[in-house]
Amino acid sequence: MPDYKNIKHFEGLNALRFIAAFFVVIHHAEAVRKKNGLFNLDWLSFFKNGGNAVTFFFVLSGFLITYLLLKEDKKTGKTSIKAFYIKRTLRIWPLYFLMFIVGALVLPVVFKFLHISYEMPYTFSQVWYYFIFFFPGLVTFYFGHHILEPLWSIGVEEVFYLIWAPLFKVFKKHILQLLLGVILTKMVIDLASIYICKNELFRYISSILSFDAMAIGGLGAYFVFNRKTDFLNLFIYKKTIQILIYGLLAVFLIYNVNFQNQLWKTFFSTPVFSKLFLDFLFLYVIIGVSLIPHNLFRFENKYLSYLGEISYGIYMYHMFVIYAIVLVLKPFLGQMAPFFSTIAFYSILFLSVVLVAYLSKKYFEDYFLKLKAKLENS
Repeated sequence: MPDYKNIKHFEGLNALRFIAAFFVVIHHAEAVRKKNGLFNLDWLSFFKNGGNAVTFFFVLSGFLITYLLLKEDKKTGKTSIKAFYIKRTLRIWPLYFLMFIVGALVLPVVFKFLHISYEMPYTFSQVWYYFIFFFPGLVTFYFGHHILEPLWSIGVEEVFYLIWAPLFKVFKKHILQLLLGVILTKMVIDLASIYICKNELFRYISSILSFDAMAIGGLGAYFVFNRKTDFLNLFIYKKTIQILIYGLLAVFLIYNVNFQNQLWKTFFSTPVFSKLFLDFLFLYVIIGVSLIPHNLFRFENKYLSYLGEISYGIYMYHMFVIYAIVLVLKPFLGQMAPFFSTIAFYSILFLSVVLVAYLSKKYFEDYFLKLKAKLENS
């Protein structure tokens, strides 16, 4: 039986990171094509899964972070909040703040110098504190859609990390109760934002602070870490059940917003319940791909794994790349037939965003990741 308390590598999760980043990229790509009057596929549900992909990231983040904390506590008997913060800082902050500086300070100057028509909906002085204190989501709330919009999810994760390690340390003997408490508290807040306090700012903050998704990921980690028998014995991962659940998820990703069936809406459009349901579906995928030998899908592939390693860069840079392609090639894309325009656009987009993410990781992010590795080995 595998040692579930000492897992060093969860197979396939890097590939899942890339797939989730892929959904974010195509979501924003179609929205930008539509905004600029180009042929687009924005009406198709498959191209509107950016929000679902970010939710998957939240579940995955809660799963991995909680597992690492449980593993550290078992190995050392303590939780080092300082080390936790330093590791997260070295992984996330360098690229996050680079994007902020480039997007809020450098690009406006470049646009003005090159006489590019794109206008930032805000000035640096209006938003710097939202980015510094990890609430970039409020920039979108107050100023509308913008080129740095994807940073909102990084802000949410940072706020979660800030409070999760101390909570874990204080309640480490009652982790299950803590996780369930976070989920229940978030459910109450969400219900209050819908039915009681209908203030738009409160509702928006409630919608983006997906701590329930991270806590559900944490529940999965707790379940894995404390597993006494092999996962081969789990009924929910029998072939028939896998086919049903993966089939349901595939239909959701491909057709969701195009479905008008009432039963379907009950599962995927009911306030609070549907969000939790989807979180658990994502957790099912995470555990299945990484720990179930007979899972229908196995993604441990060196190419997909590497794309997963640079997926943070893909996520962070993709809006810059999309806008650059549209601003430069719009006249040419607009003259092409829809099919060839789409093929050309996505070929250039994916080659460019992967190249930029590769260069960023090799010449920028890896410097800080090496410092992180030294800390983990010290």
